[in-house]
Amino acid sequence: MIRSSLFAAAILLGFVTTANAQNAAAGEKDAAVCRACHQIGPGAKNAVGPVLNGVVGRKAGTYPGYEYSEANKSSGITWTPEELNKYLANPQKVVPHTKMVFPGLKNEQQRKDVIAYLSQFNEDGSKKQ
Repeated sequence: MIRSSLFAAAILLGFVTTANAQNAAAGEKDAAVCRACHQIGPGAKNAVGPVLNGVVGRKAGTYPGYEYSEANKSSGITWTPEELNKYLANPQKVVPHTKMVFPGLKNEQQRKDVIAYLSQFNEDGSKKQ
């Protein structure tokens, strides 16, 4: 009986964890708002915003050929998932005077999903294996 209860609890915990985990497929849909200014994937080019290939782990203000605001270049931020989560919630609060005028994604699960989506891409735009 105890063994069955523990097994059932472990399965339930697995479902809850999976439901709250990042979802790259959902993040791809949520990232549609990002594509108004940013490109990602093979052949991506700088646009209104810099290319997002390899953004997770990259130092802020360093994508080649993009003219960043001084605020972004001197922010000292490295785009870890945690930093991206804060930034995507409210870019102007995290980096005052950034050129990014996006008001932010207020839903934390959407931010996590977008970060999971972005995390799939290498610097060259290919998807990680």
